[in-house]
Amino acid sequence: MPCATRSGGRRFTSLLLIPSLVRPLVRPLIRPFTEFFRREAASGIVLMLSAVLALLLANTSWGPARYFPAVWDQHLRLSANGLVLDHTLGEWINDGLMTIFFLIVGLEIKREVLDGELSSPQQAALPIAGAVGGMLVPALLFAVFNHAAPTAGGWGIPMATDIAFALAVLQLLGPRVPLGLKVFLTALAIVDDLGAVLVIAGFYTKELHLNYLYLALGTWGLLLAFNYLRVRSLWAYLPLGAVLWFFMLESGIHATLAGVLLAVAIPFRIALTRPELLRRVEERLALVRSDPPGPDVDARVLSEELEALYLQSSSPAQRLEQQLHSAVSFGIIPLFAFANTSLVIAPAAVRGLLSPLGLGILVGLVVGKPLGIGALSWLTVRLSWASLPPGVSWRHLWGAGVLGGIGFTMSIFVTLLALGEHSADTDVAKLAILLASLTAGGLGFALLRTAPTPPDQTA
Repeated sequence: MPCATRSGGRRFTSLLLIPSLVRPLVRPLIRPFTEFFRREAASGIVLMLSAVLALLLANTSWGPARYFPAVWDQHLRLSANGLVLDHTLGEWINDGLMTIFFLIVGLEIKREVLDGELSSPQQAALPIAGAVGGMLVPALLFAVFNHAAPTAGGWGIPMATDIAFALAVLQLLGPRVPLGLKVFLTALAIVDDLGAVLVIAGFYTKELHLNYLYLALGTWGLLLAFNYLRVRSLWAYLPLGAVLWFFMLESGIHATLAGVLLAVAIPFRIALTRPELLRRVEERLALVRSDPPGPDVDARVLSEELEALYLQSSSPAQRLEQQLHSAVSFGIIPLFAFANTSLVIAPAAVRGLLSPLGLGILVGLVVGKPLGIGALSWLTVRLSWASLPPGVSWRHLWGAGVLGGIGFTMSIFVTLLALGEHSADTDVAKLAILLASLTAGGLGFALLRTAPTPPDQTA
């Protein structure tokens, strides 16, 4: 999931307006959509390898099958000044490190709403419609299969799309996939993530401690006040973010939502207007060129000047997203996958694929996702509320809908909330998610592989 900007088209238009002399220096500050796409695609491959390795260690002679999954049940106890946090390694990953993942999710949602593909009704209509359809139809199909069953509360499991895996598949297709489809799928996944956050907050909170909830809300209010007062130092936000996480953890609402609340409070807008930014770029270039002492020193001075300009022209939200993205994409998410897919595939879990739980997940992700995304997108275009992106055909869009069935990270996360971390149903759900994600990825690849190559992207 988630650091360079996703709103590629408007960024590229802005880039053309910058004088050719300045353009190479400002481009790294703009961070176009393609950089994000490559990074997300690469992280999807790492995520896939992590899951495969965990399954191999848990189910073959390469690893201690009886003991490997139990590693995550070992306790790690932290204490300071009478405050004690005692949780298993799995809980530290799922409730602690995943908060940073949700912080990135929150920053992405905020960026897209304020200055990206979701910033105007015309831009946002198609991905919002696709995302809503892609959430409702899988949830309804799951509910049909699990009506009155003990697992009925897992309806949120097939609602999510794993953008890292989906973009990794698109990356394998190369120029066969138009840029507009990548932007559409990415924006759709952002809305999908927002829906997952709302579902987790609203439906998977089992016990509520109001005192801690009030403390969490008070802390969040203080963070919002910092934003209102134009406090731009991240050191004013991050320590309070840790306090917010603790209060959320103790309140009964899932602690990872503290990451989303923190993202809402961190300033997104840069302090400089575009004319001021261009003026400062020109001034610093003139300063460096005035009397260059030598090639090596000149390069060092230029680097320092650009670094200073970056700090002045980027927002705290941009800097934090840039700093955390690689750690989340190549560290936290693969670790989450490694810990939560290290399950022993027992015969009972395989038989469970034909249970209401297993069928609800499989049908929800493989059938419900493309049906919901495609049908509601078609209806939105039919009603003239939106239009297909340039170069994107309906075959492309249905292929993206099939890739939307790759649930993985968020689906497993919701599984842990809905079914618990240690149950036979959880193992069945994880296996169904893995099988459905593999099937959706293969079918989506095959469908897009046979789609015509966009003329403007032919090599």
